[in-house]
Amino acid sequence: MNFFETVYKIVSEIPTGKVISYGGVARLAGNPRMARQVGWALHVNPYQGVVPCHRVVMKDGSLSKGFAFGGEEVQRALLEKEGVGFDGQGKVKKEFFI
Repeated sequence: MNFFETVYKIVSEIPTGKVISYGGVARLAGNPRMARQVGWALHVNPYQGVVPCHRVVMKDGSLSKGFAFGGEEVQRALLEKEGVGFDGQGKVKKEFFI
């Protein structure tokens, strides 16, 4: 399995209502220094609707400015629909990280 396929498998296992950072996905994939590659893999995700890439956020809880499937507002709406909470700065609250 190549790195991108490993990323898609990991992200597909993130529970509803939870998030993980790009670096967290990279660590689980066995390549802790490849957070940017995780971002690229999600940007070109061929499994939209199956791999919930909206559940991957920045390590500080910020949303991706370049969310490939509709922008930051769409990512936030998808997460809120799943029950993910945000702080006053618009960042995902820490208790929602796996």
